[in-house]
Amino acid sequence: MKINFKKLSIQAVTPKYSRIGDAGLDLTAISLDETDLYFEYGTGLSFEIPEGYVGLLFPRSSVSKTEHYLRNSVGVIDSNYRGEIKVRMSVPNSLSRRYNIGDRICQIIFMPVPHVTLCETNDLTHTVRGEKGFGSSDI
Repeated sequence: MKINFKKLSIQAVTPKYSRIGDAGLDLTAISLDETDLYFEYGTGLSFEIPEGYVGLLFPRSSVSKTEHYLRNSVGVIDSNYRGEIKVRMSVPNSLSRRYNIGDRICQIIFMPVPHVTLCETNDLTHTVRGEKGFGSSDI
């Protein structure tokens, strides 16, 4: 699968897989905007995601070495978005270690997304689990 991307800055780094078998392409921070609520890292990249696909942003496993967490848990990049990919991270306090410019900060995974038609009904099919929610498997 080929996906077009554009470097919006000369500092932008072409995304790449770190190892054979990796699911996500690493994205690198080239800028940092800081507020009282979050750090926003710019990647200097935009993508042309084909219709029927989505780009999903996940933190890299190295995030566990920091107090960062991705502000929206998983970033959803729709196929019609052409702006810069930015990553917002929250931290518990302002003294937390920051990612540096040039650090790989997250990864993007491209996945197919089916277009669905919702059909309202009064009855849904029966399953063994039924309406049992959180902790329903007793594990």
